[in-house]
Amino acid sequence: MGRTLENKQQIVEELKGLLGEAEMALVLDFKGLTIKEMTDLRTRLQASNGVCKVTKNTLMRRAIDGDSAWSDLDSLLTGTNAFVLIKGDVGGAVKALQSFQKDTKKSDVKGGLFEGKLLSPSDIQAIGDLPSKEVLMAQIAGAINGLATKLAVGINEVPSGLARALKQHAESGEG
Repeated sequence: MGRTLENKQQIVEELKGLLGEAEMALVLDFKGLTIKEMTDLRTRLQASNGVCKVTKNTLMRRAIDGDSAWSDLDSLLTGTNAFVLIKGDVGGAVKALQSFQKDTKKSDVKGGLFEGKLLSPSDIQAIGDLPSKEVLMAQIAGAINGLATKLAVGINEVPSGLARALKQHAESGEG
């Protein structure tokens, strides 16, 4: 049985709401994925505030119609698509998707949209290759800590060096 007009309008409104909150949208070819695999993907995406929606391209077109932030997605709306909408941890969601693809050997990323820029599959791969926010913060903290240690050692060395120079001067008998 087909969907009613009212049901389609609800889906379009739900998509508009999700797009309104999303920072990134990815378009996947989900041909060949089982229900169990789709459930697995959705579970993986939840940790990074990503949601996976399967809907007809015509309904997604209606959802992005008139929305300049998402209108470029239209060029990706061909074939059987699943849409990954991400708010929050973009890198974490892309990593979760890549991990899923590696495990299942299915679902190609057609492209995506981030901050109004159309992304190619290689752009999305590059985002997934970036270190996570936590790793970057740890690296920055480590660098700051290392710099502070070097500075403290350097500052501590000034009086020691001065004391050695004075002692050496005194022992040489000049004065």
